[in-house]
Amino acid sequence: MAFKVLLVDDEPGALEGMQMWIDWRKLGFEICGTGSNGREGLRLIEELEPDLVVTDVNMPVMNGLEMIEAWQRHPARRAVSFALISGYSEFEYAQRAMRFGITHYLLKPVEAEEAAAELEQIRGELLREAERSRISRVAAYEETAALIRSLLASDPQETKDIRPCPFLDRVSASRAAWNCCLVQADDRFPEAREWASSLLEEKEALYLIDLDYGQFVLVYGEGAEKAPGKAKSSKSGNVVSELIRGASGRPVCLALGESRKSLYEIGHSYATAVRAMSHRFYEEGGSPQIFTHEATRALGFSQHYDQMPLMDRIIESIQLMKPDDFEESVTSAARSFREKRTAPEIVEKAVIHLLYKTSEYLREMLGDPAEEVLASYHVPGMSAPPTLTGMMGYLKSFGEACIEALSREQARKSKGIVEEINQYIREHYREALTIKKLAQVFYLHPVYLGQLLMKKNGVSFHDMVHDLRIEEALSLLNEGKMKNCEIAERVGYANYGQFLKQFERRHGMSPNEYKNRI
Repeated sequence: MAFKVLLVDDEPGALEGMQMWIDWRKLGFEICGTGSNGREGLRLIEELEPDLVVTDVNMPVMNGLEMIEAWQRHPARRAVSFALISGYSEFEYAQRAMRFGITHYLLKPVEAEEAAAELEQIRGELLREAERSRISRVAAYEETAALIRSLLASDPQETKDIRPCPFLDRVSASRAAWNCCLVQADDRFPEAREWASSLLEEKEALYLIDLDYGQFVLVYGEGAEKAPGKAKSSKSGNVVSELIRGASGRPVCLALGESRKSLYEIGHSYATAVRAMSHRFYEEGGSPQIFTHEATRALGFSQHYDQMPLMDRIIESIQLMKPDDFEESVTSAARSFREKRTAPEIVEKAVIHLLYKTSEYLREMLGDPAEEVLASYHVPGMSAPPTLTGMMGYLKSFGEACIEALSREQARKSKGIVEEINQYIREHYREALTIKKLAQVFYLHPVYLGQLLMKKNGVSFHDMVHDLRIEEALSLLNEGKMKNCEIAERVGYANYGQFLKQFERRHGMSPNEYKNRI
């Protein structure tokens, strides 16, 4: 670390000698400028911001002690160390210097070895002071950041109820206005926070606040400093411009809120930045993306939600294990959301509902093996402010994984389960047996069960039930002990008309005609 030195002396030879005969770089210093009198030195101190000023005492226009006294009264005064150059005959100056806290002296003519020893001592003091200053700055930064974090979390409408804080008052007064830049980077840019920190380090009136979901917000001051007598900042810069330039080519999104004159109102700036960021949901262009309160304030979202039929189709396609129908349903839902510009929070709630419903169904159908599938998906699964494409892509991936798991399980079960189902039908066909009831018994979706029976048996569930009933009816008719209506009730028909219809369909004659042929 090299400290900046300003040399002030009215003798050109003395200035040249100090520059030539003292190895400033080796001692940890660099000369940032030279002056020929106290008045010029005062101007250079303000302009160059040196850490150390080595000044002659006896100079025209303004001597060294007058320059030091003037600087210590200066409204923009910053911490500067001073070392005096004086002769033996000017000892009274040294006595006066002690009143200004000056303890370092170099006697004329300046000897390189003596100067080096004095400068090493000064450097040690500067290093200790720099460390104290660094610790103080860090503490002040953390204190301010904590206070700002609480302001961000507060209701913008309740700003007037926030208790004033003298420390925060001073920070707020240091800038004409304050604003927020919300930063969101995707998973391809995990070092986004470090990138922003390095890009903006040493900027004044700038605070980085970490948020949930990998987001962070930069709270920054705008405009000239308001404190009376303060010099303009040399480090504040244009924060947003630097961010935008640095974000070029990176997968990062920025959202700017509405600026406010007081830091106490930063909650409003943050809320408007969040609203601006929400428009990223449907705008998925190149990087970087920049959304501002001014550009998006007139845009809106539809709060009307009429997508339940689409949502039901998605769930049903998963339960029926139809990947093509599932993909088409997800695509239709995404298209509908985009066309109607449905509010992102409504879309997210709908998708989360689907994820939960599907997870419940998967656990019901698979039991413990379902957890192997769900372990890769953290319902609700939204680890960052989503986009429509990202959210629907997540749903699509989740649904496909569920369909695959359900298909594997059904394929495994179907090998032996059909015979069990057929046996159950043979034992219960006389009852009011339906495909829905049968599906509940065997924990299968009714539609899938119907398709499975048709595939394995070659006949539908209903035809199989009627075949069994009519087959028993033939046996009872052959015995000739029961009336036709009693036979119909015995084999499971609620009324004789149903029995007659199914009997004629299968044998081309009525039960009476059949009995007459026996």
